[in-house]
Amino acid sequence: MNDFVIKEILNADLINEIRAIGFDKNYAPFVIDKYDYKNLKIYNLTVPQANILKQTALSVGADCATHREVITGKVDHSDCILGGSVSALKKIAAKLEGQPFGLKFLKDAILKQLEPMPPVQTKLVGIINLTQNSFSDGGLYWDFESAKEKFLSLIADGADIIDIGAESTKPFSQPVSAKSQLEKLMPILDFAKSHDVKISIDTRSAEVAEEVLRNGNYIINDVSGLDYDENMAGVIAKYNAPVILQHSKGTPETMQVSPQYENLMDEIFFSLREKIIKARTSGIENIIIDPGIGFGKTAAHNVEIIKRIGELKSLGCPIMLGASRKSFLGVEGNDNDLKDSLTLAYNALAIQAGVDYLRVHNVRLHKKFLESFNV
Repeated sequence: MNDFVIKEILNADLINEIRAIGFDKNYAPFVIDKYDYKNLKIYNLTVPQANILKQTALSVGADCATHREVITGKVDHSDCILGGSVSALKKIAAKLEGQPFGLKFLKDAILKQLEPMPPVQTKLVGIINLTQNSFSDGGLYWDFESAKEKFLSLIADGADIIDIGAESTKPFSQPVSAKSQLEKLMPILDFAKSHDVKISIDTRSAEVAEEVLRNGNYIINDVSGLDYDENMAGVIAKYNAPVILQHSKGTPETMQVSPQYENLMDEIFFSLREKIIKARTSGIENIIIDPGIGFGKTAAHNVEIIKRIGELKSLGCPIMLGASRKSFLGVEGNDNDLKDSLTLAYNALAIQAGVDYLRVHNVRLHKKFLESFNV
């Protein structure tokens, strides 16, 4: 009896693995698509479209899951999950070129999803809260001298961007007036002008955004994703500023009151998609998206988002994740060392998934990890 030895290959450089078994080194790049598998969720196809797609998939050795009643015609539309090797999916796309019911346009959408993602060097966004009630460091940087010292330490620790806000948006917090925000923001922004570092402004207020953008080049980090202030999109477009669009379910006053989702990742995906469309329609092109950890989510929701954050890459925008020291980590009190360790553990998953930006309190810890991870 043969003693067969089998091992699954995970997260490997498949070309090198194929070459290592003695496969033709020159031909390896041309067969790699046969070993790279993907599952694509395609939304709201008509019954004829779903049936044709399924039969096309089966014809090349792939598969396509549809609603059970597609075959009976008792439903009008169905979402589909198309799964197979990249090689098979490319064959499906080619066959769709000659199909009716508009399926030839699905070809390009599928091929776009199969384009290789460029390698990502994750960047770190350090945090300065000029508030008295932020969940982690409220009050620590309330006075200018403390804020200035924190700003300089974040640069020394290796922050690529420094995110500065003067309004806490933690659960059950209350809005802060634009006047009060600007009184705290402008002194540190004036100080920052003599330092070569990118700055994002954490605000939902178009009035605040207008004033800071009139005085410098900043990224606007709007946790409401342009929903809170109807004038925000116009202001950002006026100054051709980048924007971070975050998903939030509800407002800080209400978002953590029993948040529920029928399909968490689908709802976040489509919400962010709508925000991207709104931003681009308003004339904003430089867009970063953020799934909004802790903004209308349970602990289980937050963990699922981090595990599946790579799904948001299909939206075509850089992704930022802000999990740092948040309550889903399950650490009560002020044990920031433990919170930072758990934050890094979750952020390691995001780095592996190719997240572009991590918004963190402990920049130094994450910088050391990235240096070792990217060796």
